[in-house]
Amino acid sequence: MAEKRDNIEKNPLVAAGHSQTEEVAALTRYEVKKRYKKKFSKALRKYVKYAIAHKSNIMAEAYYEQENPSVLWLIERWDSKNGLENVRGGVKYNPIKLLSEKRLIQPAKIIYIKDLEPISKNEWQRRPLKEDKPITIMLFVDSREGTERNFKEVYHTAMPQFRSEPGVINYQLSQMEEDSTRFVTYEKFRSEDAFRYHLDFPPIQPVIDYLNTSIKKQPFQTGLHRLIAFAP
Repeated sequence: MAEKRDNIEKNPLVAAGHSQTEEVAALTRYEVKKRYKKKFSKALRKYVKYAIAHKSNIMAEAYYEQENPSVLWLIERWDSKNGLENVRGGVKYNPIKLLSEKRLIQPAKIIYIKDLEPISKNEWQRRPLKEDKPITIMLFVDSREGTERNFKEVYHTAMPQFRSEPGVINYQLSQMEEDSTRFVTYEKFRSEDAFRYHLDFPPIQPVIDYLNTSIKKQPFQTGLHRLIAFAP
């Protein structure tokens, strides 16, 4: 029994309750020491290139935060726990693992999430047009307990309209595996103008109303992260 418990503790995917065959989505945050950012970014870029060519991968991207370039994000979706485990345990991830041991300001944080408005692999791999200047937004939402169902319903109603905006490449709402009151949105727009259009788009108002009244910490903009892609 003790051996089984140790295996679970060493395997965060098992601890999060994932089966071997269900789809896995993960956000990994790396806060890198400034002088190692270039080297770390290069390692992430190589890993993402390998990941997106893997048959089990749905999507893989790497970003740095516009407001804090020392913070890097690896965003991944795989068709199974096995797919992610095999790659994370292989030689292609080793450079990142080794750099993470001594080149980070704090330990890397892996956030496992569940997509609430699923889309296909082809939709996830939709790319910007040549003339686009894309931006990606992640908004972390910490809901007051008891209001999370309302938040999901509001987004479920608005999501088809958001995804139909001409300036939207991808739009997703996900729930944290470790805490059902916490959410994250992933919003990829073709340009800054497209993002500004979205903020004035009438269907967004019920979402804004919720964010202004039903989250633990105000203003909700403190949970917003502007991301700059460097891979793929």
